[in-house]
Amino acid sequence: MKRLVVVAVTVVCTALPALVATGGSSAADAQTDGARQFVVLYADGASADDAHAAIAAAGGTIVKENTDVGVATVETTNADFTAALDGQPAIEGSAANQVIGSVPKDVRSDAVAKKLNQVENEGRGDVAGSGLTRHGGTNVTAEPLADLQWDMQQIGATADGSYRYEQGKGVKVGIIDTGVDATHPDIAPNFDLTDSRNFTVDLPADADGNVIDGPCAEDPDGSCEDPPTVDEDGHGTHVASTIAAPFNGIGIAGVAPKATIVNLRAGQDSGYFFLQPSIDALTFAGNHGIDVVNMSYYVDPWLFNCTSNPADTPDEQEAQATIITAMQRALDYAWRHGVTLVSAAGNGATDYTKVLSDSSSPDYAYAPGEEPHVRDMLDPASCVSMPSEGNHVISVSSTGPSLRKAYYSDYGNGYIDVAAPGGDAYDSPDNHLRVESLVLAAYPEAVGLAKGDIDANGEPTTPFVVKNCDVAGTCAYYQYLQGTSMASPHAVGVAALIVGRYGFHDWRYGGKALFPTAVEFVMKATATKTACPNPPTFTYTRIRLDGTTAVSQATCEGSLFNNGFYGRGVISALRAVGGR
Repeated sequence: MKRLVVVAVTVVCTALPALVATGGSSAADAQTDGARQFVVLYADGASADDAHAAIAAAGGTIVKENTDVGVATVETTNADFTAALDGQPAIEGSAANQVIGSVPKDVRSDAVAKKLNQVENEGRGDVAGSGLTRHGGTNVTAEPLADLQWDMQQIGATADGSYRYEQGKGVKVGIIDTGVDATHPDIAPNFDLTDSRNFTVDLPADADGNVIDGPCAEDPDGSCEDPPTVDEDGHGTHVASTIAAPFNGIGIAGVAPKATIVNLRAGQDSGYFFLQPSIDALTFAGNHGIDVVNMSYYVDPWLFNCTSNPADTPDEQEAQATIITAMQRALDYAWRHGVTLVSAAGNGATDYTKVLSDSSSPDYAYAPGEEPHVRDMLDPASCVSMPSEGNHVISVSSTGPSLRKAYYSDYGNGYIDVAAPGGDAYDSPDNHLRVESLVLAAYPEAVGLAKGDIDANGEPTTPFVVKNCDVAGTCAYYQYLQGTSMASPHAVGVAALIVGRYGFHDWRYGGKALFPTAVEFVMKATATKTACPNPPTFTYTRIRLDGTTAVSQATCEGSLFNNGFYGRGVISALRAVGGR
């Protein structure tokens, strides 16, 4: 994968203990009237005392600090705060934090305009009919909905496949996402409440009615300060169950059905992922024995962080440089502490190794006069998407049921490390949308009720939702989604199997552990080598529900052993644990 990021060594800051959140505190905390927040990056090797003094001299007050990597969220009323920090030897850079303006009213809390969910939910609003309800199921070697899990069949994570050899017991998997519904029957048996954390606070409507996460009173739990057992979006729960849904006779099984799920929430209900929570989640993972983390997102507000693009102001360039360096420090920290890092490649149908355009950034918190602007001719050598292009990160593209690269999946020879099933709604002989070509995984009941996907009688109202009840009457809900967000957790599950199969006893935290370099080596070595299509330019035809047709193309470069669509190949749970 591309290694085009600023490499930085962890800051040595010993004056204070790391103030990593253990609950609700985050950069999204309420601000003083008239104040703005910034994420400030300490210079490499600077002491905490010197950094604190520089921040105070510029008129800032630290509201949150992570001394593991030298990053602080700072509040200030000084309109020239960033200029006042310039030239301070203890400070490397700063980036305006999310609460500098507000999200426009038409960006709703259900994230219909958010970067990931557009692809994941494509077609949902237009497909008529109700969902599937099943009853019964006690076979713990093949879960009741296993026949709907083409994705697990594609990688050999089945009762007669990898489950015979390894199931991930003793492996801790961190879900850096919108949260995890710990009450879901296909989550609860494997959920670790002790180590789970929420590093965010929801952001309600502002005085002008602009919406970020939505009114707190309308949340399923009626609060903006959620415990680490809640997912009010559904994204993180889907990811978590793909990785480690257990054998329990209720619904589905994950890739590693005995792995432990740890919720490291860094995403807002609306799907935004801000810098400080992302950093805190990664360093927490490194400090608490997490073996693998899933990162199905990019750090807002910049899809591509460019340090010298002329379309951006000097402050914007500095902010993007800060995001690159701060995130790389956190990734390095987690990796050095034994965390295997896996990320979704992205849903933009873009070759990351070619000259790019970005018309979506910055995607939140518009200050007066600040809106997304078109940035053409972005040089991939100086523009970086985080975390997928970070050092030590395994970047995962998405496949459909036929093994073709999904139409939406980003790609690029040297960017993609491996491919995994993520769904492709139009991967069918007639190019029409097929619900069953998406990936089925757990859905929080409260979210389904709030969105109208489940009616008052508890029955699904859409074909994208499946209900299953066991013989004892315990019911659970599942939803079909597509995206590289769905591909990445399959790779994470395989990583968990590798740790479980080949790892050593973790004397400090218990369970299993394995060096990330070894995990990545085994994953790539056992992936099913998949060649570029012939001809290498593949044409996608999508016939939408309204009868219109969309046609797009993507060109695959590289060899059988490493190419832009599949990287080193499509992951194999079975081969990764020694099966054939």
